[in-house]
Amino acid sequence: MLDAHTRYAGFWRRLAATLIDTLLLVTLAVPVMMIFGQGVPQSMPPGTLPTAPSLSGLLLNYVLPLVLTVFFWMKYLGTPGKLLLNCHVVDATTGSPLRAGQAVLRYFAYIISTLPLCLGFLWIAWDKRKQGFHDKIAKSVVVIQDAAQTSLADLEKELR
Repeated sequence: MLDAHTRYAGFWRRLAATLIDTLLLVTLAVPVMMIFGQGVPQSMPPGTLPTAPSLSGLLLNYVLPLVLTVFFWMKYLGTPGKLLLNCHVVDATTGSPLRAGQAVLRYFAYIISTLPLCLGFLWIAWDKRKQGFHDKIAKSVVVIQDAAQTSLADLEKELR
């Protein structure tokens, strides 16, 4: 439950989590892309027209990141980078896990956070609840989950 003692994850912690996630994704994606014949992206020779992306390219580059991100937000309350930094993505009103539609909306709202000049992400640094534009649109927050809070929550669940 969110209350006056809730600690919101700030800009630098969230940026570090994103960098961890990006490193993990690239580490896993490049070998998979090579297996499926995508190769490592390279620049196109001058005068060459781009070709339509293959089905496997669309799945690997767009569908898989969407599915994995939404899955991690709903099942574990955060992507691996956020979890390593003790952050949880939750509903801004109740503190509950995100609903499926809310998680998908948050994912696509990243597009709005990038416009203009990533202002929606930078906004996290100034907002009192550390919400980016994507958080505000999806009504989500990223909170810091201390080990003591986790233990207390686990104890409360056991007592019920």
